[in-house]
Amino acid sequence: MPKQSLIKGTIVLSIAAFLTKLLGFINGMVLARVIGSEGVGLLMMTMPAISLLIALTTLGLDIAISKLVAEYDLKNNHLMIKRVLIISLFATLTISFILIIGLFASSHILLPIILIDKRAYYAFIAAILIVPITAVVSVFKGYFRGKQYMSPIAFAQIIEQISRICLIFLIAQWLMQFGIEYAVAGTVICGILGELFSLFYMAIRFKKIKSTKFTFHHSLLKEIKNGKKTLTNLLEIGLPMTGNNLIRSVGAFLQPIVIMHSLRIAGVDSATGTGQYGVIMGFAMPLLFLPHFISNSLSVSLIPSISEAYAQNNFNLIHRRIQQAVQLSLMIGLPWTIILYFFPDILTTTFYNSKDAAIFVKMLAPMFLLQFFRIPFSSIIIGLGKAKAVMFNNIFTTILTLLLMFILASSPELGINGVALALCMEVVLGTLLHFFTIVKLIGFTINIKILFKIIISGILMSIISLMTYKYLEIMGIDKLFSLIILLTTSLSIYCLLLFLFKLFSFSKPIKNHL
Repeated sequence: MPKQSLIKGTIVLSIAAFLTKLLGFINGMVLARVIGSEGVGLLMMTMPAISLLIALTTLGLDIAISKLVAEYDLKNNHLMIKRVLIISLFATLTISFILIIGLFASSHILLPIILIDKRAYYAFIAAILIVPITAVVSVFKGYFRGKQYMSPIAFAQIIEQISRICLIFLIAQWLMQFGIEYAVAGTVICGILGELFSLFYMAIRFKKIKSTKFTFHHSLLKEIKNGKKTLTNLLEIGLPMTGNNLIRSVGAFLQPIVIMHSLRIAGVDSATGTGQYGVIMGFAMPLLFLPHFISNSLSVSLIPSISEAYAQNNFNLIHRRIQQAVQLSLMIGLPWTIILYFFPDILTTTFYNSKDAAIFVKMLAPMFLLQFFRIPFSSIIIGLGKAKAVMFNNIFTTILTLLLMFILASSPELGINGVALALCMEVVLGTLLHFFTIVKLIGFTINIKILFKIIISGILMSIISLMTYKYLEIMGIDKLFSLIILLTTSLSIYCLLLFLFKLFSFSKPIKNHL
């Protein structure tokens, strides 16, 4: 299996992420039709808790594994790579099984407190089983990243999504006859099975790598006994990342609890509140985050790139990378923000057969443009060796967001709209904190000329898009075909304008960064 370069690996992950997002939307469409907005709301209530469990189990070791494997692979030290894998597997599986036993033992006390809607009980119990599977998957992903083999990760993600969609269509639809709570639990089980299929695939790909072949039962106890230093190295890298993951997970875990309690105070009944929560978190948010797979791929590439340049004291290169990140983030985020703002109805109707999410998409889209910068900014700070700064920024943002959600959503005049406003404030505050942290650490200026060209391209695209939409309305073309034509025309015009403005080249030196 040949190593993949940084650029090739990023492209592979971006393509896989795009396909995964596309499949995720198909999954969302299937869910909307099978279990409805209320079922999606119940499902969303369980996911934050599971994310928290996964963060506690993996301890950020996937990033630590990739770093250590890359270092040992450079030295051809296959023995240490095996030790890293064994210690990582032992640690994550031990923690996951302790958590599972503890949760099952205390479920009758804990779950009534953390689950606002009792119908989510079965889904949460089912979701606990995904923890050890995800723990092993994270170890494999860290290994493949360290070896610079991105293809297994990419194919595993696609396999997981396809399996999930097929199983949901069959199992969840069948369970719907017994009640929505059973259908939602079945949906969670389908996700577990999909993750299991992806694990089997990665295990097969792992087995084919000759340099890492070893017998677990011969070396397991020996490596665990001699692996104290390896575990320390893993935790030194993984724990700071765990802090960031835990903050996000705790915030996501508390979010539905705060929202549902606030809506009750505002006079919204449980079933209506669950449906509204499902619409904003299960329908609107996935649309807003659709192109973020490119930002995530960029962020993965930025951390080692910035770290390497910082270790060499090459500040010119750091500023160039920052400028490239800002440029690419705006190029990706602007056209999607325009489409979401001007055409939310046709998007939500086509994808979810629901107009309820359109108002939230339109409300959130302008502010969520900043989210395209927030993700790369956090990676830049981590690359500069200041992961704690990201953690503190996230702590402050999370606490303030939850407080705003409670205050705004408790108002009878705002209700669920208060949640949308709080989410806007979260993105704005989080992005600005990361921006000012970078300015304080290293400082950088924005190339106004390049950003102006991108904005002009976006304005021209929006004009052409509106004209195209009006024409399609007059012609009475089917909504699905109208959406396809609209997206194809708008994005093609936008890309053509970027090409004419010579904004596609990222290899040229970026001047004026100081």
